[in-house]
Amino acid sequence: MLGPVLLAASRSDAIRRIVSAAPVTRPVVDRFIAGEVLDESMAAVRNLNMRGLEVTLDHLGEDITDRSEALRTRDAYLALAKALGTEGLGVRAEMSVKLSAFGQALPGGHDIALANVTPVVEAAAEAGTTVTLDMEDHTTIDSTLAILAELRRRFPQTGAVVQSYLFRTEDDCRALAGEGSRVRLVKGAYKEPASVAYQDKREVDLAYVRCLKILMAGKGYPMIGSHDPRMVAIAQELGRRNGRTLDEYEFQMLYGIREAEQQRLVAEGHRMRVYIPYGTDWYGYFMRRLAERPANLTFFLRSLATRG
Repeated sequence: MLGPVLLAASRSDAIRRIVSAAPVTRPVVDRFIAGEVLDESMAAVRNLNMRGLEVTLDHLGEDITDRSEALRTRDAYLALAKALGTEGLGVRAEMSVKLSAFGQALPGGHDIALANVTPVVEAAAEAGTTVTLDMEDHTTIDSTLAILAELRRRFPQTGAVVQSYLFRTEDDCRALAGEGSRVRLVKGAYKEPASVAYQDKREVDLAYVRCLKILMAGKGYPMIGSHDPRMVAIAQELGRRNGRTLDEYEFQMLYGIREAEQQRLVAEGHRMRVYIPYGTDWYGYFMRRLAERPANLTFFLRSLATRG
């Protein structure tokens, strides 16, 4: 199983240096990362918007262990919110944040993360957009959901992410499926123990469908984060069964993956949002993309062989 190996590699400084130094890495990374600086990401936003696609932007970075780094993350998102507002892109572009990048793992990290992310959510609202809180490993979920609840007191449009491979997620979906609640459902990309998460792909898929049924039957706004054609088709059918119009839910896919499918869904009238990562801290994100999907690893290895 290469997935667990690649997930472990995503946290290895030694492997990071090797991968970063490989001549082929940059062109391959460019497929999945919109750029290292804000201007490059904004160019990607404009390009995708012109093709009928909406976006969510992620300034890369997580597992921050220094307060100054957490403040730099906050400032990067404040600059992003300002850029979206200045260019009038807030209607079709939102932001995704990982609370570990805002200091959640520091001593007293819950309060630190809340203090750092609050001005970002405020700035997003001023820019005419919103923020979705990405979900990380299972040890952070209770803190993340508590921060979500606090933010939603003033900004009810703040979104949440849930991961179907966790045993707890069906209950979380029921709790989050209320009026106006924006919830992105994904399968999950972190290595989790068997005590808290399904290990078999089929079980993860079945759990995804169960969660999707809960969200589609609820009063919230489901965001289907999947590249799996079966899940896309099931979501469409559940939307019809529950009497949802095409603007009452949306699909989300990663930048650089299944682009033809993204355009097909737009052509059918669906809302299709592309997850755009940018920034210099791309290594962990890149390795998780390879771990998630064998086709991504095949693409990378083929590129290595071709360059060789």
